[in-house]
Parts: sequence; structure tokens; C-alpha cells
Amino acid sequence: MTHNSAQVIGCCLESLADMAPSVAPLVVDNASRDRTLPQAGARHIANPHNRGFAAAVNQGVRASDSEFFLLLNPDVALLTSVDALVEASRAHGLAAGQLVDSGGQAQAGFTIRRFPTPASLIFELFGVNRLWPSNPVNRKYRYLDRPLDQAGAVEQPAGAFLMFRRDVWEKLGGFDEKFYPIWFEDVDFCRRAAQAGYRIEYLPNVQARHRGAHSIAQLAPGCRAVYWCVSLLRYAAKHFSDFGYRAVCMAVLVSSFPRMVAGMMEQRTLAPILAGLRIVRIAGLCLMSQRGRGVVPPNL
Repeated sequence: MTHNSAQVIGCCLESLADMAPSVAPLVVDNASRDRTLPQAGARHIANPHNRGFAAAVNQGVRASDSEFFLLLNPDVALLTSVDALVEASRAHGLAAGQLVDSGGQAQAGFTIRRFPTPASLIFELFGVNRLWPSNPVNRKYRYLDRPLDQAGAVEQPAGAFLMFRRDVWEKLGGFDEKFYPIWFEDVDFCRRAAQAGYRIEYLPNVQARHRGAHSIAQLAPGCRAVYWCVSLLRYAAKHFSDFGYRAVCMAVLVSSFPRMVAGMMEQRTLAPILAGLRIVRIAGLCLMSQRGRGVVPPNL
């Protein structure tokens, strides 16, 4: 899935040709305005508008007759073969390798995580995990209590490097396209897979280099905050108890005010205020209405 990824997609496709020559690459592009497409050696689908990550994944699966699918962000380059992921997916349903940075270090706190809880999301919203990363809630959420070279079952690997079987995707009804345009769609998919009885196997010996936040960095900071909060609220509405959901709604609402002030002081514009007020309105509607109502994804 690409969006204005011309600077990185070439390395991704070259790594596929080197490390997974039997893989037939398919690039689903969400209305890039640069030279992302066409890319030699890859079949591609060019969307006239940005359909979002989840819809693009579903579109790619429907366009292929493969039994196994490997999701790769365009800023991910394979460093090893993925044959072990195929075998693990065949046995369990889903599998993931380890994402490393440019220096070869595992991306701790990102490559694998546990499913978020109301507490972990509230800590994220108020910046507690950033200020005190070793707190017990964050240690559990980001698997900081587990060696990253330990293979085995995990709850939620990053969607940037994830393999799954077609029948798993079919049973789950694909990725939930209401998570638009990004964030939490992969978490939701993995959670629904676990609830359906599938296991997600983590294989740290299968590695890929991840640049990180390539497409996200192109979004205006205000839009970024709105998209993240809306997807967070949608995830909470789907998977938390009523009390947990409303606690998250309240946290989104209250935490928006200090973030608005900090953003205005940092950027010296009113954009963070306008984005923050938009978030406050959405969170307020969610808090006062029935679960999930009021969560209307903004257009990109």
C-alpha cells in the first residue's frame, strides 16, 4: 500500500526480488502525486483517490488468487528470506518477522505489542508513556518485558510486516475499512484473528529494515492528530467495555486542551487549535452518544 512513496518503494521491491523471488509483488497505490507508479517488475493498482490503508489491503487481496499475503509498508526492505513466515502462517494463520532500524537494532515497542487496553491508551493520550516509558502499563503494552529475540506467539505485530492466509482474511471479513485513512486497522485485524482462535507467530530471525513513518510524515500535524484520535475512538468502541470506552473518550477530550496549547506554541499557528477543537467535538459526541456513534472519519 503506497501513498507518495517514490523515494522508498524501489528498495522495497528490490528486496522482494532478492529475498522472495517467488513472491508476486502487487502495489496498491492510494492516489500518489509523485512518481510512485509505475515500478518495474510489479503489478500495480492505481486508485484515483486515497481509499485508506484498510481498503487498499482488501483491494489487493481481492485482486490476487494467492493463498498467503505479505503486507509490507513501502519503507520496509526485506533482509532475509520469508519462507519461515509462510510455514508459520500455514500452521497458525498469521506470522510476522522483526523490524529493525537502519543500524540493525530491533524496533522495540513497535515491531510487536500487546493489544491496547483503556489504561495504555489513556497513558498514550496524556504523554505518560513518553515521559515515563518504563511504567508498568507501557512495559506490558509494548512488550518491553520480553526479549525481542524470543520467538513464539504474540498479540499484535506491526501491520508494516505481517503475513496471513487468505482463509483467515475471508473468515474475518477482511480489514475494517471504517478505520480511515490509517491507524488501528492492523490492531483490530489481529485482535479479531485472536478472538477467532488463530495464533500470530513471531519469528525474529526473519528481518526487515523499516525506515518508519514515511507516509505519515507527509500529513499535516493537525490532520495526523485527528486521524489518530478518530481511529483510536473507533477501536475503543469496538473492543472495550462501555466504561472503558467512555473513559477513553473522556481522556481524548481532556488531553486535547494541553496538546492544543503545546502545538500552538511550537508551530506558532492556529492549526493545532483548529484540529484540537475538531477532536474535542468528536470525542464529546462519542462520550454523550451510544457507543461508536459520533465517530465520523474525516476526509483526507
